Amino acid sequence: MSVARIAVAGSVLPALDYWVPSNLDVRAGHVVRLPLGTRRAVGVVVECDVPPTLSRDKLRTIDAVADDLVVPGELLDVVRFVADYYQEPLGAVIGHALPPSAAGPSRAGTRAPLRHALRLNAAGVASLAPLVARAPARRALFDALQRDGGMPPAEAAALRGVARRALAEWRERGWVDALPMPATDPALTAVLPTLNAEQAAALAAISGTAGRYAPWLLQGITGSGKTAVYLAAAAARMAAGGQVLMLVPEINLTPQLEDDVRAALPDVPLVTLHSGLAAGERRARWQAAASGEARLVLGTRLAVFAPLPRLALVVVDEEHDPSYKQQDGVRYHARDVAVWRARARGVPVVLGSATPSLETFHHAEAGRYGWLRLTARARPGAQPPRISLVPARVPDAHEGLVPALWHALRTTVAAGGQALVFVNRRGFAPALKCGACQWEAHCTRCTARLTLHRAPRMLCCHHCGATVPVPAQCPECGNVDLIPRGHGTQRLEAALEGAFGAGRVVRVDRDSMRARRAFADLRARVAARDVDVLVGTQMLAKGHDFPRLTLVGVLGADNALYSADFRATERLGALLAQVAGRAGRAAERGDVVVQTDFPEHPVYRSLASGDYDAFARGLLAERAAAALPPYAHLALLSAEAHARADVEAFLDEAHRAACATREALGPGGDTVDIGLPVSALMARRAGFERGQIVISARDRAPLQRLLRAWRATLDTAAARRVRWALDVDPAAF
Repeated sequence: MSVARIAVAGSVLPALDYWVPSNLDVRAGHVVRLPLGTRRAVGVVVECDVPPTLSRDKLRTIDAVADDLVVPGELLDVVRFVADYYQEPLGAVIGHALPPSAAGPSRAGTRAPLRHALRLNAAGVASLAPLVARAPARRALFDALQRDGGMPPAEAAALRGVARRALAEWRERGWVDALPMPATDPALTAVLPTLNAEQAAALAAISGTAGRYAPWLLQGITGSGKTAVYLAAAAARMAAGGQVLMLVPEINLTPQLEDDVRAALPDVPLVTLHSGLAAGERRARWQAAASGEARLVLGTRLAVFAPLPRLALVVVDEEHDPSYKQQDGVRYHARDVAVWRARARGVPVVLGSATPSLETFHHAEAGRYGWLRLTARARPGAQPPRISLVPARVPDAHEGLVPALWHALRTTVAAGGQALVFVNRRGFAPALKCGACQWEAHCTRCTARLTLHRAPRMLCCHHCGATVPVPAQCPECGNVDLIPRGHGTQRLEAALEGAFGAGRVVRVDRDSMRARRAFADLRARVAARDVDVLVGTQMLAKGHDFPRLTLVGVLGADNALYSADFRATERLGALLAQVAGRAGRAAERGDVVVQTDFPEHPVYRSLASGDYDAFARGLLAERAAAALPPYAHLALLSAEAHARADVEAFLDEAHRAACATREALGPGGDTVDIGLPVSALMARRAGFERGQIVISARDRAPLQRLLRAWRATLDTAAARRVRWALDVDPAAF
């Protein structure tokens, strides 16, 4: 028996060695079932015929090989890159690349139907001819794949056992081609809108780089028709036989974009991939992508791990969105992984945004990315909205809304239009205070205030989820006059229902949109004009197209200006531009009313002038002076434990180890700055005391060298009572 090295899916263990039984045909990329301790686990073979790292009597044996799943070599390369760059265990990353229940059989009815006949190409014939002579099952498959017209889809779908695994392996190696669809196949019919001059120029530039790596920033104002450019570029690549990967930041954006795709590219084999899918659905769609039958894969960040043997174009919509950064588990950034994958495959990648991240903006200004611009709205007659900055603190404000915004809301609704009131706080009020002694309701498990909710009536921590009853009187002084401070979505909903009727106001936040079809139902109601006013958080700010929405009101935006996060102003600028872009996307011009105490702040001046570039350049100058990204690269070691002393002891030891590692690096090590251990911005969360160390460097190379060596010492330094994580390119602190 030979020995295979296997990464156990979802495990933090290093790759483990297992015996391969002589009756199993095991290759790199095969998904296997195996014993691990007292349980059975799933793993992926990453190397075959390796010298064992343990004595022969300590090795265990693979149980079985999955018949219908093979992780292609290109996807294994992506997994290795993510594990190496983000300092994550290989098995943990493999867990993201596999569909659920990877080692079990597919349930009946979940496998996506094949659409193409399959045929060996010349390289496959030359490579396989000397190998299949003494393998009857492989020889039969070899012969079938050389028939005139190839192997029909139904025959390929019916393969089992060795033949199925061999076919998957040969396709992964590039020896089997899916025969191209006829030119008249309806799957390649494109019903695309007529592009304006800017869109056509962007499409020509992207299409001109087909077949080679070319990163493009497609910067277009909201409503400028970036999606039309994506779809036209995708249609061209699919017509040439390729596959397209299109990423969106959130699950709620997939249905609308899927509708757009199906309208523009009817009958094109399309699958969506996101965490909201049932296990069977996700597995079937993974297989459709892996087989090449899914020509377009649309999904959230986990779709960056989709197996795509014929990948020809990558699109990252709203590339600036922080949702692309995984905040727990494997802390990868899907946008950056998508760019790496496009470079490794030699295909174009399009990063679309009205408000590019400073990293992407910096790359474009430096000439590392091509820069394409859409400066006008795509719909004929549509214009950017008028922006009004009004004082937030006025004596006659009612329920947080100033008279100017109340007047605009009444005028809009009376004229038959629709309005959006944006406040990025859910619940009724973000604080409950005593009017006599200034007591305030705080979470006992987090360093955070409790939020007052109206239905059901309770105090809730939005960080750990803890809930407590609303006290009848102040626990400090006994005063019964407890005052809700601030305005959340529930409070604004109640106020607006009083003005416009309960059936005409809809709240859109994480609490109200929990049901699976809640967002689809909302879109249908808005389209049917059953809604006058939407009250929502950032769930409503991006990507949604409501043609009759002509007014946007913004409350509480100033709160972001007090944040300790150095990215807060950048994110506020992007959020304001996105939410303002919901107004006036059709023929009637929209209005945006922003309540602020700081109308001269650069973020508001940028919104009013529409000059995001000047705003971004100002922020970049600040980042350069402070040696912050994109002019430096960061890593964050975070630790938490029930006792503050345990956190401090672990971080002190980790800091000493980091300094020693830096000294051992030699030349280049002195360019890495190691911060002192400090408390996290939220020092306690869910009952855990939290601390962190920030490490920065001007260049990635010395930082990566230090992290690789340091991480090994952290594994030995970690006490049982401390949980820790290393986050490369952290998005938040």
